Parts: sequence; C-alpha cells; structure tokens
Amino acid sequence: MSVKTVSSVVTSTSVQYTLEVIQEEARRLVHKGVVSRQQPIYTLCQFIPAREWGWVECELEKNNYLLRDRIGDLMGHEEWQND
Repeated sequence: MSVKTVSSVVTSTSVQYTLEVIQEEARRLVHKGVVSRQQPIYTLCQFIPAREWGWVECELEKNNYLLRDRIGDLMGHEEWQND
C-alpha cells in the first residue's frame, strides 16, 4: 500500500501549509475512504511527514481548530452534484 503525503506551499525558507491545502487533503482522504469524517483531525498526521506536522498544527491553531475536532468540521461546506 502506498501513501501519498499532503501537498504544500514552498517558500524560500520553509514549507507552509495553508488551511485550504489541509482542507483539500482531508477531503481527498475522506473521498478515497482512507479516513472518516468522524475521526479526529490528528488522524491526518499519518499522512503528513513528521517534520512538517508542526506547521500544520500551527495553521490549524491559527484558524481555531483543535486536534480533537472532527475531520468533517475541518472539511467545511461541501457541494454535492446529486442528492
């Protein structure tokens, strides 16, 4: 089984994860069935390199997310093609 990691925005000095990048990765993992919307956000650390997880935590904290919050809360509003 291969696991892809989260895309990131690279600046001249460091890697920065924007909230949008983190949300998109969460959506991708949920749609693939790798994680559930009901799991806590910290579950995503399995898919992000350990050396970069600190940046993700800072971005989440800056946007008032707790690691114990659900991935579904992080994903926010989704548009459905058909109901």
